[in-house]
Amino acid sequence: MMGCCLFMHQKQKRKQSKRDVDSLSLCSLDINEPSSKRVKPLSRVTSLASLISPVKAAPLKRIGQTLQRSISFRSDCRPWGRQIAPAITKRRDSKLWSETFDLGLGHMLSSTEIKRQEAIFELSQGEQDLIEDLKLAKKAYRDPMLKLSIMTEHELNQIFFTLDSLIPLHEDLLSRLREARKPDGSTDHVGHILVDWLPCLETYNSYCSNQVAAKALLDHKKQDHRVHDFLQRCLESPFSRKLDLWSFLDIPRSRLVKYPLLLREMLKHTSNDHPDRQHLDEAMNMIQSIVADINTQTGESECRYYKERLLYLESGQRDLLIDSSRILSCHGELKNNRGAKLHVFLFQDVLVVTRAITQNEQLCYQLHRQPIPVRDLEWEDLQDAEVRLGGSIRGAFSHSERIKNFFRVVFRSGGQLQTHCFQASDAFNKQQWLNCIRQAKEAVWSAECGAAQTACQDRARPQHDAQH
Repeated sequence: MMGCCLFMHQKQKRKQSKRDVDSLSLCSLDINEPSSKRVKPLSRVTSLASLISPVKAAPLKRIGQTLQRSISFRSDCRPWGRQIAPAITKRRDSKLWSETFDLGLGHMLSSTEIKRQEAIFELSQGEQDLIEDLKLAKKAYRDPMLKLSIMTEHELNQIFFTLDSLIPLHEDLLSRLREARKPDGSTDHVGHILVDWLPCLETYNSYCSNQVAAKALLDHKKQDHRVHDFLQRCLESPFSRKLDLWSFLDIPRSRLVKYPLLLREMLKHTSNDHPDRQHLDEAMNMIQSIVADINTQTGESECRYYKERLLYLESGQRDLLIDSSRILSCHGELKNNRGAKLHVFLFQDVLVVTRAITQNEQLCYQLHRQPIPVRDLEWEDLQDAEVRLGGSIRGAFSHSERIKNFFRVVFRSGGQLQTHCFQASDAFNKQQWLNCIRQAKEAVWSAECGAAQTACQDRARPQHDAQH
């Protein structure tokens, strides 16, 4: 009997040991995939001029800055259904040129040429990854949601927009790059391929311009428990690599802004006398121009989107400065000194303070006060717990943490005085706002000085002509 018990005990111990080994092997997987994008309280439009330094670029780049960042909205969707344990993530392994092909060739190449080959291979590998992700977005998300009637075809067309049309475009580039690759894995010239192919990227104009509306609709649909449950199950499945649907829809934008970086890396390791140098220089100029154009149009589209969702309580709140604005410098949620949440928009020439409300199942923004012209706006950085505004700010709150990260904007016009004391979510967010406001004022002053100088030259020209 004791022998039988001992045998059973050892058997159970072996099973437990096996489970421990299995558990250990799963937990020790090196999952190093990007998570979904970080949502910042201050939504801003980011310039492509400084792609590698997001912290420095964070304050403000005034024209069409939506490409570098991923469009973000605050989503207050409540979780539906039961919570499911995360599945094992399917990891995408990164590949290097030197690890993929016969390294015997490496002994014949300089370190600079090896780095050049790595950059060319990264371009090709990135195209392959992009194509796989675009096909996955269609196969794992769009098609099932349409088949299961989780969303209507019209809604899916709005969210996915022209995503399908991007697949053959990138398949074409990948095919050309592979044809240019020699049997030993090296590539002599890619510049002429890029010069010929890059104009196709103008297709991105419509896709990127639609992203603000697509993201808003997707966030709204997530409030439907069927949509939320489907997307949550996809997120917990291995194929998603811990990326949500929007991350897949945002991958084309991410790829677009990476082309200048890849080309810069190629140029860095391509000598001036290399046969490919001239074409690479031409390709760099082309991609910078294309991205800048898409960037501007995307920024203007975002500006139009929010202007169309402004609600005016009275006709006197309407302002020509809003109607004429083509640029939205930044926007986001701030609190006033009473703790009420406001959504503030800084257009190129006017600051608009609103309250976010839902109307006809759409998120809209009701004007809270009169719009403030940027040229007449005064601003002040408030020190924590040291400033009074019609009474002590300290007295308006019961906890010291609530009196941090404030700044004030003031508008005086005739007998009219409008003052707002805003609280940002943290010190960095506060600094973003202050930088946005300062640079917006500088832009207005610069434009006015330029106009005044032009007017003086126009007045002086007739006198000069008369003398001669």
